[in-house]
Amino acid sequence: MKRAPARTPSRIGDRRRLREGALAALVPVAACSLALAGLTAWTGTGKAGTPARVHVTDGRVLLPSAGVAETAAFFRIANEGGSVDRLIGVTTPDAADGVTLAQHRMKEGNAAYRATIDSVAIPAGGSLAMSPTGVDLTVSVPSGKWSSGDLVPFVLEFRHTGRVKVLAVVKRPGTVSFR
Repeated sequence: MKRAPARTPSRIGDRRRLREGALAALVPVAACSLALAGLTAWTGTGKAGTPARVHVTDGRVLLPSAGVAETAAFFRIANEGGSVDRLIGVTTPDAADGVTLAQHRMKEGNAAYRATIDSVAIPAGGSLAMSPTGVDLTVSVPSGKWSSGDLVPFVLEFRHTGRVKVLAVVKRPGTVSFR
């Protein structure tokens, strides 16, 4: 009769090392599989690698009050592309001292203030709706006079899309909806 080989410590150690090695390899293989599945889904939507496609609509400038040096302008910006873009600058020939990109901020005690910002992201497949409680444009009032219904030309500059020319209509405060 033949006997089964006895379990030796080296055989037990070999099995343990083999099992631990397989478990160690399983983690990166699982992570790569999840990443590949996510990239496959992203590619399947048709947006993978597509550049930002920015559209600017619904331009409004608040009619400035008498004697006030600044007013606000608002736009809706949509990015239908597959890459993030950033609004990095705004100009208008109608502003006396230019246009500043600003964001509404809160201090302790619920005090609000406007902070100048250098840029704002427009997410891939997302949008930005400017409002008095979020991001907006601070526009210096021109030496000429604006009237309700006037059209003001703006050029919005994006990091990837480049310059986008758009018109904003002058509206009386209180008549503008931000929804």
